[in-house]
Amino acid sequence: MNQQYSKLKKAIEVFHTYGITLTGHRKNDHFIQKLNMDPIFVNGLIFELEYQLQLYLQDEKLREVSTPKELISLLLEIPQNN
Repeated sequence: MNQQYSKLKKAIEVFHTYGITLTGHRKNDHFIQKLNMDPIFVNGLIFELEYQLQLYLQDEKLREVSTPKELISLLLEIPQNN
């Protein structure tokens, strides 16, 4: 459980560097449509999350992700020793 908390804390810090708030309904906003993020910045966000958390996210699973909440759920599903 402590590892999950650490991963979540790091992920929140990365989201904040991209100006994404994870409170309220904003966590369900679509990256491109509602948050007006360019796809390049979405890829940068994903890269930064992978780097900070020392994880690798599979492209097949990333195609299904379109909101911050979905991305965080995906990050927390991955085992720590990835």
